[in-house]
Amino acid sequence: MIPQGVMIRNPDKLFIGGEWVAPLSGEHIEVESPVTEEIVARVAAAGDADMDRAVAAARKAFDEGPWPTTPPAERGAMLMKMADVLERRVPEIAAAWCAQIGGLEQRSEMMQMGSVMGMRGIAALGESFAWTETRKGQMVDTAVIAREPVGVVVGIAPWNAPFGIMLNKVAYALIAGCTIVMKPSPETPLEAYIIAEASEEAGIPPGVVNLVPADREASDHLIHSDAIDKVSFTGSSAAGMHIASVCGSKMTRATFELGGKSAAIVRDDFPIEDAANILGNTITMMSGQICAMLSRAIVTKDRHDELAGAIAKVMKGVKIGDPSDPETQLGPLAMKRQLERVEMYIEEGRKSGADLVTGGQRPPHMNKGYYIEPTLFANVDNTSRIAQEEIFGPVLCLIPAEDEEDAIRIANESNFGLNGSVMTTDAQAAYDIARKVRTGVVGQNGMRMEFGQPFGGFKQSGIGREGGEEGLWAYLETKTILLDAEPVV
Repeated sequence: MIPQGVMIRNPDKLFIGGEWVAPLSGEHIEVESPVTEEIVARVAAAGDADMDRAVAAARKAFDEGPWPTTPPAERGAMLMKMADVLERRVPEIAAAWCAQIGGLEQRSEMMQMGSVMGMRGIAALGESFAWTETRKGQMVDTAVIAREPVGVVVGIAPWNAPFGIMLNKVAYALIAGCTIVMKPSPETPLEAYIIAEASEEAGIPPGVVNLVPADREASDHLIHSDAIDKVSFTGSSAAGMHIASVCGSKMTRATFELGGKSAAIVRDDFPIEDAANILGNTITMMSGQICAMLSRAIVTKDRHDELAGAIAKVMKGVKIGDPSDPETQLGPLAMKRQLERVEMYIEEGRKSGADLVTGGQRPPHMNKGYYIEPTLFANVDNTSRIAQEEIFGPVLCLIPAEDEEDAIRIANESNFGLNGSVMTTDAQAAYDIARKVRTGVVGQNGMRMEFGQPFGGFKQSGIGREGGEEGLWAYLETKTILLDAEPVV
């Protein structure tokens, strides 16, 4: 069972060692639509024994297969073929995303196409990256610095942007010469099936790419395997800290792109109306379910009330509705438990003494689906739960500051450090403030994204970077070879 418009050949099977095989578990995963609250997909579910099979296949493909020693330029060419397949299937990928989490149809194809273009950029590293470097030594004649694949990778992707995030992990692993076991979120398994089929069609050798959709328990078994070399995880900070403890106990390499509570600092030179339009419309993107979301806005006290009123006006004008309607600006949250989580935080906000300016309840005209109104809390205490914890919904906290230095202090008063923004007409001021904010990305005047550049977080927002050449480093080991003469490399 798969959604209309999606053409997966073997939804009842796993992809292990280059073959589509029935799960030994005999189990399956059901995917519920957040729009209709009905089951829209059913796929195979891997159990512990299936995880072991997938890891063994990836291990064999790395230790005995040709992929790790295939020249990087040739690996890049095969990745380009895989990207060609995926580009043709973008409409399917878009349909899968909309069916599973209620993403807006009008934005979906562009979003998925951007991920394919990102894969092409990663594939190009096969030609441009310095895979070896020769240096003159002090104690020896020549030192060759070689970058070699880290080994068997486990890629774990979240449910909010399942295609782009998983594809990024697969592309970096493959261009590095690694093999990979894909473990998609049980809420959004369909995109990983399409990636597996594309790898097969592109001629990627058996065992290099494997697919094991599973629940959390089987996933935990997977990360405990002694036969894996690296985990690449994107998801919540709580899950990331658990995976980090497991990896640390075995010295398994790991990268983490985790949660955020990103702050937008609104300088006094920036027009209130412009700030309101940016903040009020940004928080509704993907129903606020973005790790890099600007969920805190910090403004000086004398402009606070005016900005609160302007943001509320923008939020009240947001059209909430069916994601298939091209006029819809805000669709549902991805699942019932996410709606319950957001409602819990809204109640926490009420209890904290913050001002609930607008929103805070389910839209009265939507009698089905996991919808919540865009919500603004003003006069928020930055030490409160709604300001410190990741809500992952369309809830914005407006925080007053004494001045610009106080705004920077408040922005840094967080366990997270993933994203941020400085709203100002002065690019130099944006740069100067950005250098003082402890976060991995800072954009001028909004939630700016540049996927070809490094992306990742400080503090509990993660370890490592994705994007650009820096995204490749975590999939490589550095080997130093000391020689008496310079070799041909």
